[in-house]
Amino acid sequence: MLPTGMMFAFGLQHALVMYAGTVAVPLVFAAAMHLSAAQMIVVINCGLMTSGIATIVQSVGIGKFGSRLPIVQGSSFAMLASMLLIGQVYGIQAVFGAVIGAGLGMVLLAPVMARLMRFFPPVVIACLITTIGLTLIPVAGRWIGGGMPGAPGFGSPVNLLLAFATILMTVAVQAWGRGFMASISVLVGLVAGSLLAALCGLGHYAMVAQAPWFAVGTPFAFGPPEFHIMPVAIMLLSMVIIVAETTGNCLAVGRMVGVPVTDATIARALRADGLSTMLGGVFNSFPYNAFAQNTGLIAITDIRSRFVVAAAGGIMIGLGLFPKLGALIAALPPPVLGGCGLVMFGMTTVGGIRELLHVRFEGTRNGLIAAVSLGLGVLPMACPDLFAHLGGLWRLLLGNGVLLCVLSGVMLNLLVGDRAPAVADAGPMPPPPEGRRVDKKR
Repeated sequence: MLPTGMMFAFGLQHALVMYAGTVAVPLVFAAAMHLSAAQMIVVINCGLMTSGIATIVQSVGIGKFGSRLPIVQGSSFAMLASMLLIGQVYGIQAVFGAVIGAGLGMVLLAPVMARLMRFFPPVVIACLITTIGLTLIPVAGRWIGGGMPGAPGFGSPVNLLLAFATILMTVAVQAWGRGFMASISVLVGLVAGSLLAALCGLGHYAMVAQAPWFAVGTPFAFGPPEFHIMPVAIMLLSMVIIVAETTGNCLAVGRMVGVPVTDATIARALRADGLSTMLGGVFNSFPYNAFAQNTGLIAITDIRSRFVVAAAGGIMIGLGLFPKLGALIAALPPPVLGGCGLVMFGMTTVGGIRELLHVRFEGTRNGLIAAVSLGLGVLPMACPDLFAHLGGLWRLLLGNGVLLCVLSGVMLNLLVGDRAPAVADAGPMPPPPEGRRVDKKR
């Protein structure tokens, strides 16, 4: 536990990083389902509120729910295609019914899924962390350009200069700052970049004045949920992606903070995913999983306290209850987010490369496993249209680089992996830098 001021500052930093991803899924879903402006506000506010609750459950833990690791929970983009397919065929009430059903299935099957941990040797974990970082870099690239490729003004010189100025400010604070200031380098970069954007006339804060001061999400705002066998089955099968992503992020964060991740840890994390997903269905929201964006923030700041992440969850709840605050954060220019995101996602990639340095390659087939796993992991990012001609569910599964990396790594390890020790002796984990506080009470 850190002092209140530091806890709030570090938590706000996490909330700012996760905000864009958290509101992106409701925005895309609302637009594709042709929801009204009032309905769009409902799903966004409910998404923020439930995301905050889910983050607190995952990081603090309640009984057998929650990994008790500094992990942020957010709406999963991987489930968006399945939800839109269900919504177009069965209607929006069936979407929330399928979300509730899939969440319940996750809670019940979590212990079985957690036993897959034994199939994750160090080489697979290292490839997974590296792939997570690499697959997030295009997200930062789209933010740096100002939105989506093809949109007016995408990649304009002003956007690029603003993003690189944000990168320079973030790096300067991290490199030359001391103690607390270095730890909030991303927050400083976001604030400084936003001020610079306002001076350039890029800030759009009209939505702040239009947003209401207070609003509470109500359960089943779109009517009672409808439960159909096929939509629930499709959503539950799609949850395989969430299992892979949450498992990978638990392993990555566990390595970063020096906490062993066991089958029980994974089971509690998956139960929290299931409970959060059920809560999302009740409050007009969507499935939740561990957000990879925030692992890079832990890597760059070395702030390992899970209570900081819980504070971020509390801030997200506040953003959901006070739409003006959410609108203020939403007004952050995308190039500013992209500049900070590039630094953080790059740090996640470097974390994976550091883990690869500890893997023994000589006299083993780990080099083959790493080569194929990394290649398949970045394939959907490098060639997005490769699986365009496949069916919807296959395209959804094969288009996820993290899932491809996990599956290929596990299968290759079973087929050609060596039974000899596969990790080089790297010595004990170094202590955290002086002046950084580490949560050791888990």
